[in-house]
Amino acid sequence: METVGELREQPGETRERRGGLRERKKEATRRALHEAAMRLAVEHGLDEVTVEAIADAAGVSRRTFSNYFAGKEDALLYGDEERMSSLLETFEERPAGESSWTALRASVGVLSAQAGELDPQWAAQVRLARKHPSVLARQLAHYAEFERALADLVAARDGLPHLRARVMAGAFMAALRIASVIWIEEQPTRSLAEVAEETLTEIARAYR
Repeated sequence: METVGELREQPGETRERRGGLRERKKEATRRALHEAAMRLAVEHGLDEVTVEAIADAAGVSRRTFSNYFAGKEDALLYGDEERMSSLLETFEERPAGESSWTALRASVGVLSAQAGELDPQWAAQVRLARKHPSVLARQLAHYAEFERALADLVAARDGLPHLRARVMAGAFMAALRIASVIWIEEQPTRSLAEVAEETLTEIARAYR
């Protein structure tokens, strides 16, 4: 039978649990700010939206906003950042026997199946990026960071020279950008996953 001492949480376990709770709270705040920014930008137009308005809508202070995002553009694009991070994680978890290109394509399919309801949010972000240079600039900066991280993973996975890994990562990101624009222009009549698969197939022809 366990004693009271054995049942009591160890200090390390308590710190770990509290740390996990703090991270969940931080993530909830980021998500609330992102959703508030998206909603206000769609309803009023980005030019009419201030950081103060986003903070108020999310129920936090202006100072709290600054602890999470540098500006309203970053808050708007947080959904993109989440998706890109998830894509990296999914890619890393793919079977070792798959080539990097196959693993990348499979990762898009996995994320699309999980996202489902996120398509409308992605559409809103793409429209805002196309309309506002400040959003587009931040989005391109985010994509460049992701592309470098992806190239490092590709090089490590397949043992490729870094230049070839950068080319593959760049081609993959270009395919996703093209797919998102085509998907928006179609209003959309197909899912983003379907358009991305078609675009990736066209890109892959260059490697045959």
